[in-house]
Amino acid sequence: MTCGIVVFPGSNCDRDAYAAVTRVLGHQARFLWHKDRDLGGIDRLILPGGFSYGDYLRAGALARFSPIMEEVARFAARGGPTLGICNGFQILCEAGLLPGVLARNASLLFACRDVRVKVDSTDSLLTRGLSRDRALRMPIAHAEGNYTLADAELDALEQNEQVILRYCDESLQSTPASNPNGSARAIAGVRNRAGNVVGLMPHPERACESILSSAGDGGSEDGRVLLEAFLS
Repeated sequence: MTCGIVVFPGSNCDRDAYAAVTRVLGHQARFLWHKDRDLGGIDRLILPGGFSYGDYLRAGALARFSPIMEEVARFAARGGPTLGICNGFQILCEAGLLPGVLARNASLLFACRDVRVKVDSTDSLLTRGLSRDRALRMPIAHAEGNYTLADAELDALEQNEQVILRYCDESLQSTPASNPNGSARAIAGVRNRAGNVVGLMPHPERACESILSSAGDGGSEDGRVLLEAFLS
């Protein structure tokens, strides 16, 4: 199984994703440059975090027009498993491959810390086989993570089980304090209607080894279970 990892100008989590896929999880991976027009027969596709094109205009707005995005759209249309992490999530939304928009954090501040999320639907490439009674701890690092969508469309997402992750506290409660960016209904991750395209704001690739921790309290491997599900 080979995973393609797209590199845009300004990507800075592409190496993290590569290390998680290869060194930690034991799969093959290949970097794909934003000007590539051939995905090279990959089986999975990751759009990593970072600040593509410096987040000019708004996060993901320029990357959406990169030449490779035509191939990403074709891959997704064929049912290819596609994952967007942080900036990758923003790009997929800007490209219309996922519903919604990632707006400025409600605080208008850059947020960089560990958060907890709960599984809201197990009907996704990231969360299949997981339990809903567990809070997953992963880091975030974004200024535009405020998931925004009209109420009627949010209702439809929930009815279709397209909301896959929500911000929560240790007791699995979604509260204003546990929502780091003001996302509508505490949404941290969604999937498309077909189920093969998923996106989330937290960084699972930065929570695959307990030795790594932004909180300095022993690290987290909670992101590993999400990537294992996606790559399985």
